[in-house]
Amino acid sequence: MRVQENHDAPLAPLTTFRLGGPAARLVTAVTDDEVISAVREADASGTPLLIIGGGSNLVISDKGFEGTALRIATEGFALDGTSLELAAGENWSDAVARTVEAGLAGIECLAGIPGSAGATPIQNVGAYGQDVSATITEVVAYDRRSGEAITLPNAECGFSYRHSRFKQEPDRYVVLRVRFELEDAGGLSAPIKYPETARVLGVEAGDRVPAAVARETVLKLRSGKGMVLDPEDHDTWSAGSFFTNPVLTAAEHEAFLARVTERLGPDVTPPAFPAGDGMFKTSAAWLIDRAGFTKGYGTGAARISTKHTLALTNRGGATTEELLALAREVRDGVHAAFGVTLVNEPVTVGVSL
Repeated sequence: MRVQENHDAPLAPLTTFRLGGPAARLVTAVTDDEVISAVREADASGTPLLIIGGGSNLVISDKGFEGTALRIATEGFALDGTSLELAAGENWSDAVARTVEAGLAGIECLAGIPGSAGATPIQNVGAYGQDVSATITEVVAYDRRSGEAITLPNAECGFSYRHSRFKQEPDRYVVLRVRFELEDAGGLSAPIKYPETARVLGVEAGDRVPAAVARETVLKLRSGKGMVLDPEDHDTWSAGSFFTNPVLTAAEHEAFLARVTERLGPDVTPPAFPAGDGMFKTSAAWLIDRAGFTKGYGTGAARISTKHTLALTNRGGATTEELLALAREVRDGVHAAFGVTLVNEPVTVGVSL
């Protein structure tokens, strides 16, 4: 059976932002072989290629995409003891739920994150004290340079904060399968690391709770911030966190603290977390809010979420250009206030911030 193919195909419905123009050609692949075949065909003909999974991390131009958009719709959830293999097209949030139902720990705090499993290693998806890099053992990907499917062990994936080898070379690898090693802790979660989660659970950092309780708690926290997809809630018409949390050198951090004191007074201490090698991570949401961009900020169809300052949203009828104008206003305002430049987390297609 031939893969599904459409021309002048709308892409906005395939993204959580519900933004962007059409693709000249849209191919939907449901097996790894179909994915590889579509990629090889595009590469052989020199056709631009856009990979789409769950569409939760894409900002597509209003003009659309003049090339082949390849939607990866592969399915596969295989659990062998504590070893898990997911096809790239598997719904990530559903997969997390199934591991918790199986009594396994390691990704329960990544519940509710929209998108597909294949996107998780690219972005090194993380939230509430967990990152997928801690449990991924291997990533099976098609290497467009060699023309072969290869298996990359964790150590060769180049994982760092919201980054990976796959993100570093976006036109080289197409993720096909992701393999994880989870933990059987007798139905308990991995040690709780995130302060907010520990506080809501009423435990100390490092404690374990039932994995199902940890998952439900994270889902409630995410829902309260508009970070769980709901077609009726425009606060979820977003890409989740639009900006990554800045990681600063020691010198940059000192300069930042001086700006905070100058602007907000000596008694205000911004969030700071050690990020290794003498670096410090601070909160993008805190920066945005303290720079004057509060929840619900904006007057048009693109506005900051009413639930979380880190999410930019489509209130219905927005354009990509309207969204980007808001993103630039926030980015430039934060830099003017604190000297820190925010970096967008979603992938931009045909546009740039």
